[in-house]
Amino acid sequence: MTMTLDRRGFLRTAAATSAFVTVPGLASMAQAQDIQPGGTLRVALNITPSVLNPMLLRLNSEYLLAEMLYSGLTMLTPDMTAEPDLATEWSANDDATEWRFVLREGVTFSNGDSLTSKDVVASFTKLLDPATAAPGSRNLGPIAEVVADGDHAVIFRTESPYADLPVALTYPTAKVVPASIIESDFESLGQTPVGSGPFRLVEFVADDRAVVEKNPDYYIEDQPYLDRVVVRTFPDAAGAAAAMLAGEIDILNDIQPTDFARISAGDGVEGLRTPSGRFLDVVMDCTVEPFNDPKVREALSYCVDREAMVELVAEGYGTPGNDTPINSAYQYHADAPIKGYDPERSKELLAEAGYPDGIQIELVASVKPDYRAAMAVVLREMAKPGGWDITVQTMDHPSYLDQVWKKGNFYVGYYNMQPTEGTIFNLLFTSEASWNETRWNNEEFDRLVSEADATTDEDTRAELYAEAQELMREEVPALVPCFFDLLGARGTHVEGYEQSPRGANFALHKVWLTADAPTR
Repeated sequence: MTMTLDRRGFLRTAAATSAFVTVPGLASMAQAQDIQPGGTLRVALNITPSVLNPMLLRLNSEYLLAEMLYSGLTMLTPDMTAEPDLATEWSANDDATEWRFVLREGVTFSNGDSLTSKDVVASFTKLLDPATAAPGSRNLGPIAEVVADGDHAVIFRTESPYADLPVALTYPTAKVVPASIIESDFESLGQTPVGSGPFRLVEFVADDRAVVEKNPDYYIEDQPYLDRVVVRTFPDAAGAAAAMLAGEIDILNDIQPTDFARISAGDGVEGLRTPSGRFLDVVMDCTVEPFNDPKVREALSYCVDREAMVELVAEGYGTPGNDTPINSAYQYHADAPIKGYDPERSKELLAEAGYPDGIQIELVASVKPDYRAAMAVVLREMAKPGGWDITVQTMDHPSYLDQVWKKGNFYVGYYNMQPTEGTIFNLLFTSEASWNETRWNNEEFDRLVSEADATTDEDTRAELYAEAQELMREEVPALVPCFFDLLGARGTHVEGYEQSPRGANFALHKVWLTADAPTR
């Protein structure tokens, strides 16, 4: 039985049930748009992908590569709804506790194996196994079990109602791999990808390049349009920007705010700006001094001129934050007055918390992206009048990931927008979050998010998520000073490329090059 969903759920289901109409029509669409098949697309990164196993990804660069090599059940559209991928359609029971996904037939992996429901069940069982330690597995929702329903359908049962399951399954690590490899040599995926995506890996040189070629057996007719994609890693943002302006690169995914106007003005370059829920936050470990006292965290929240932070760090390409990861890009954003800059109130709160002479502390920031360190420096200066003596330590990104991320007590985090409020809360801020950096572990917050995720009533969900946001603004487990628009660029000879507000979806199988594309 098909359930009655809210507006977003209806859009997801509508996308699925229209799959038989839209997917076969791709060939005629290509003809209508005069798509030029073939050619090599060059994409620039300044953070190298270091993990190839699709279930263990952490970085945007790794998401990009995995998206080209693997497939999931659903794909995320730019409007944050789910569209068919390996699943052609899906439906749910009345209370959204059981979902049935129908799989495409005739799909093969790059090793020649046919894809069946057995592979889907094995993949999600492995992904959800705590021993796998898959980043973001919590974001898949309250999945209780996944079982086969014949060779070409699977059933997901959830512990509670979950209307967001189709969009949750778009998470970048939710890829399907052969059951035979999971059972025999799962670790081999770290060196040899075996997927059913639109491309196949032909070369990977760490810190330099990854080269993929068109999968001739890809299941969407005529796609991918490109013959090859070369993903180049540059040591810094300046090198990537220079390559874009020199015509050596076709797509630059992540431009620093300070460079955007200059790159957008380049000959043959189109700048891309997309409003998003991407944010930097200042992570505070709520279990250790001084941040185990909510008054200390609140004091720091009064040390940010948020409008000025947008101008100084995001160069105006963003919006002020209000100490939650939710902004107006989300459906259930709860509007509230932006907290003002009040250093005197900060000093009062520090005195009440037992720090009448202020606090001396070190704030750690990775050098990638560059504006992490920029925000740390701006915060250092803004916080001085409020009784904070902050020393900023910057470090290279690999060292940050190994030594500080999820371990440090005071550092600058950097996160993409997620498809729903529940997914970002369950990624970072609930007690069982995949990346529970703050260790806030607030039972009331957990309850609000859990109930919001479970209800299919839109008004109730909005009310619960609003209460969760208010609780974050009051207790400040992390400081969220500003959100960033996604800034990128493409050559004017590149067509079919659209930036996703999510920041982790790229759809390069839909991209093509025009007849006047440069030859290199």
